[in-house]
Amino acid sequence: MEYGSIERDLHVDASPDVVFEVVSRPEHMREWWPDDARFEPAEGAPGELFWRDKATGETKTVAFTVVEVDPPKRFSFRWCHTGTERGGDSLLVTFDLVPTQTGTLVRMTETGFREMGWEIAVLEEQYRDHVNGWDHYIPRLGAYAARLASTR
Repeated sequence: MEYGSIERDLHVDASPDVVFEVVSRPEHMREWWPDDARFEPAEGAPGELFWRDKATGETKTVAFTVVEVDPPKRFSFRWCHTGTERGGDSLLVTFDLVPTQTGTLVRMTETGFREMGWEIAVLEEQYRDHVNGWDHYIPRLGAYAARLASTR
């Protein structure tokens, strides 16, 4: 199996402008992905993503750095840094948005797994966790964006 990147394509019944808001604004992102998100959608801006474990009540915080903001075409960020304070290697997530006749094609790509320096067992586990996560969250992104578009 190749552990280099994860790609997911999704057609959304919403304009690129709406989808861009959904992937790049914390108030929308928290509706489909993390329990909470705090960041400014500006290149180089630091931020944090938060997930709460419903069973234990514990919160996991993940550092997040905005890389590219090109409305309504692309939004990307780095996360899962190997070092403290956003240093070291990290994974790059990019949302490319392509207009279609009926909405937007969303292409999510996450890269950098092999560059993280993980032992093979950790690499395989992290890759599987991220595949499963995106398989869960990408459809939620589409559903939320379509709902948001229908209210405008």
